[in-house]
Amino acid sequence: MQPRKRQRRKNASAMKLVGQLVAVFRQAAGFTQAQLAERINVHEETISSIEQGRRPLKPDMAELLDGLLETKKALATAVENMPEVDLIPAWAEEYIDLEGEAVALSWFENQVLPGLLQTKNYARAVFGSRVPVIGKDEIETQVATRLQRQEILHRDVPPMVSFVISEAILLDRLGGEEVYEEMLRHLRACADLPGISLQVLPLGRRTHAGLNGPFILLETPDHQHLGYTETQRGSQIVSDPHEVSILAQKYAMLRTQALNAEESKSLLDRLLGEL
Repeated sequence: MQPRKRQRRKNASAMKLVGQLVAVFRQAAGFTQAQLAERINVHEETISSIEQGRRPLKPDMAELLDGLLETKKALATAVENMPEVDLIPAWAEEYIDLEGEAVALSWFENQVLPGLLQTKNYARAVFGSRVPVIGKDEIETQVATRLQRQEILHRDVPPMVSFVISEAILLDRLGGEEVYEEMLRHLRACADLPGISLQVLPLGRRTHAGLNGPFILLETPDHQHLGYTETQRGSQIVSDPHEVSILAQKYAMLRTQALNAEESKSLLDRLLGEL
């Protein structure tokens, strides 16, 4: 666990340094945080969080600020030269913080169940499939963290959560038959939780709005709309309103292409009946 703690301190230090650069350049250009936020069309809290080192500066925003503040690519260069092993955990940790506070989530997955819907054994199978292989202690740590995140679904006032998942996820047997059956029963129970909408996107479609891969949309308590995407080697928070709008359009189309909530429950009932 010690290497992980050191890694997080290193992330915080790098993010704080970049944030201080943003603050210095902003003040030199004569902008307040509110004025700068308005010029680049983001929430004032976004600028404040970046400058305080609580939120990483994205490459596209760094380039935008370099142009506006006339900093000769200083911010883009700083972000580009942050070690990749530092940058990736920073994005993921920020997403988990946002997820825990969100008032609404919309989540599309095409390969694996969303983390908020996984059972302990299913999560073990997911982390056990990692390449390169990770150790048993690390797997258990990751599983515990994932299960802890699921508490938001059981709050007195849970967030509104919409899931669209590919039918392919329901056909894989990650972890074996017992894990598969447990997963289906858990998923069927989750489909009846307050505030949750679960839809299955059936196989064999002729059109598909999610071919570029999984993504998440979330709404913060101050009603800021953000996105989150993951790739093979990294992940990022999407804050640009135009890009968030594109993801929202994709999600709206996916919901029309998927089975509705009742049809999805019926599919789960059928799969359980076939066991």
